[in-house]
Amino acid sequence: MGGVVHFEIPADDQERAKKFYQEALGWRIDPVPGMDYNMVVTTPMDESTGQPTQPGAINGGMMARDGQITNPVITVDVPDIDATLRTVEQLGGSVVMPKNEIPGMGFFAYFKDPENNVMGLWENLPADQQAQAAE
Repeated sequence: MGGVVHFEIPADDQERAKKFYQEALGWRIDPVPGMDYNMVVTTPMDESTGQPTQPGAINGGMMARDGQITNPVITVDVPDIDATLRTVEQLGGSVVMPKNEIPGMGFFAYFKDPENNVMGLWENLPADQQAQAAE
């Protein structure tokens, strides 16, 4: 079973959205160096791993509204993005963005379900590759 591990909020004006969520919900929003992307911290986390410390809690991201990513996205952890995208297509969904790598962390992709909802997929790098990237 794929668990929900991340969410993303697209924004027309990221600074306005950042200020809104910081003030309305008390979220910490940190820019990601070298990317037009912000990490959204909604719950206490282990600063060394970036993982939430409360079971079942997730953090997310914020990026520019662009292309087919126009509404909030729920991201699900899967063991094999390529296999999951093949299944999505067999079941009437479509690939919005194929598998892409975030170096040292893992892979992501986006798909559209038959109801026209865009969802995200996440596949972690194997632990040994994550350890090598951290060195």
